[in-house]
Amino acid sequence: MIENILLALSGTGQTRDMLKMLMDIPMFQRASVTVLHVVPPQVTADGMTEKLEEGGKMLAQAVQDLNLEPTRINPMLQQGDPKDVVCRVAEQIDTDLIIMGSRGLKRIQSILENSVSQYVFQLSSRPMLLVKDDIYVKKINRVMVALDKSESAQQCLKLALALARDIKGGQLILVHTNPDLKIKPGEIAANPNEDPVLIPAINEAKKLGINYKCVAPEGKPGERICQVAEDLNVDLLILGSPDRRPSIAKGLPDLDRLLGQSLSDYVRVYANCPVLLVR
Repeated sequence: MIENILLALSGTGQTRDMLKMLMDIPMFQRASVTVLHVVPPQVTADGMTEKLEEGGKMLAQAVQDLNLEPTRINPMLQQGDPKDVVCRVAEQIDTDLIIMGSRGLKRIQSILENSVSQYVFQLSSRPMLLVKDDIYVKKINRVMVALDKSESAQQCLKLALALARDIKGGQLILVHTNPDLKIKPGEIAANPNEDPVLIPAINEAKKLGINYKCVAPEGKPGERICQVAEDLNVDLLILGSPDRRPSIAKGLPDLDRLLGQSLSDYVRVYANCPVLLVR
């Protein structure tokens, strides 16, 4: 259940539009929203004052654009390093979802260029919806979920089922990349029993009366997931991003993701639609 959303507002990108699209879906319509803008340290006091004024205006405009009930929206202006502040506020308000813009920087480039979204993606344990600056945000009708046998994939499926059930005329796309099935991206498996990973998801979709499509492409998972999302004109992609670090290292970056070696990092960079990463 999504009851508390954190929208990290940077002044660029389309995160506000993404949130407005989500608010059209019943399961989000009761959620409270914290709109956060962080002003980084400035060289002079006058510079800080100017940036704080700009931030205040940006927040006021965002509140106006979102047009939510006053009791459901909390504008928040903070000072500090945006990467650290977003992570801290997410924990303080116990958010169920972080929405952030992303430049879609590749691998180590995102670290070298001090990417806020990449840092938060590394260190936050919260579900995170990334909206790249160069994509067109559309009304959500087609929801795709990438499945495997992991616990995070099952959490993704639960969320995807809840979303698809709430979207009138929507479609749920179930995808599992399988090198043993010689099916091209976008084709429906002739016999879903060929892919045991998809069977439980298909059964759940049927129980709920959800219109679904089953896709089982062969090849490298990251490439195929992105290709299917593009071929089927997906509006939102949901993907598990399990944290493989031992508990003693939760405050340190996951090196696979840091270096761009993980599936979730590949999809974050290359998918042409908003990506919701679920722990």
